[in-house]
Amino acid sequence: MKLHEYQSKRVLADYGVPIPNGEVATTPAEARAIAEEIGNPVVIKSQVLVGGRGKAGGIKLAGTPDEAEDVAAQILGMDIKGLTVKKVLVDEAADIRSEIYLGAVLDRGARRVAIMASSEGGVEIEEVAAETPEKIITVHVHPLLGMQGYQARQLAYGIGLPKEHVGAFTKIAQSLYRAFVESDASLAEINPLVINGDNQLQAVDGKILLDDSALPRQKQLAAMRDPDEDSPTETEAREVGISYIDLDGEIGCMVNGAGLAMATMDIIKLYGGSPANFLDIGGGAGADKVLAALRIILRDARVKAVLINIFGGITRCDEVANGIVEAINSLNVKVPIVVRMVGVNEDEGRQILADSNLPSANQLSEAVQMAVAAAKGEGE
Repeated sequence: MKLHEYQSKRVLADYGVPIPNGEVATTPAEARAIAEEIGNPVVIKSQVLVGGRGKAGGIKLAGTPDEAEDVAAQILGMDIKGLTVKKVLVDEAADIRSEIYLGAVLDRGARRVAIMASSEGGVEIEEVAAETPEKIITVHVHPLLGMQGYQARQLAYGIGLPKEHVGAFTKIAQSLYRAFVESDASLAEINPLVINGDNQLQAVDGKILLDDSALPRQKQLAAMRDPDEDSPTETEAREVGISYIDLDGEIGCMVNGAGLAMATMDIIKLYGGSPANFLDIGGGAGADKVLAALRIILRDARVKAVLINIFGGITRCDEVANGIVEAINSLNVKVPIVVRMVGVNEDEGRQILADSNLPSANQLSEAVQMAVAAAKGEGE
């Protein structure tokens, strides 16, 4: 789950990271009122969950409240990479003297949180890593000890930060680490962290991505979810407990288990097809969840065939088969459906499918080839 910039910076501020004075506006009049209250030049920043806002014209300076109102009117309603701008952040404009990158991410190889810093702030960190990797300094934090002062100083000296700012930088780096861990984040970054005209460090932009698996215990943060982040289909799937991600292929996939789902998509590609989605109904899924999953898949007009791949461990194959038959009887199914199921009650499940004239296969490779051929209209 992604947080907007204004949400991310408020989370960081709760941990002691200094951020500019600012508020969110949903109308030009609100933007004007915020600019009047700030009393200084402001920057109007579109709040959409995509990168490249500045290049798209979604970030502009305003010297007066009148100008702030005009700029907000230009940005609100703007389309940026398919997302409509519904709110803007009106921040006090920073007098930027230099820019730093500071970020936290989970390094799975090291099994620790990696804190990265670079003197190349204001630039995408991936670009820095590709072109000048030596400018990225990284430390790994012990999960029991937390981020130590010497590690923050190692980052500060590594990027050539003036000594007068090392103390403040250390506090900010430790605050970022605590925010990352206590928010169950998968990424937290400040880009850029600037030295401003008052010779102070300040986070003028922030980005936090949350681990979806931790949202049940992060209710306050989960409530910040922007409904525009997901497609209506992804929102519906989440509400019924199905893991679903839209893709751009033509073969709809319904699988139980994330690893099996990824392997299924790989094999579809191997045999010349393209998956239309990632969909994991989870373990123990009954007929009702199967029905919901098929309803979601069949709503996609790009889907030309559906492949159902079930391994019956916790999930019973006969339950899944009943759900498939119920779905076909209640939905307007216009595309071929191919089923492969093995495991608990597989014979009963296959018999239920056979009684309804639904094709099934014992081997996944066979089922995938049948689905790919069906999607291509072969054998009609």
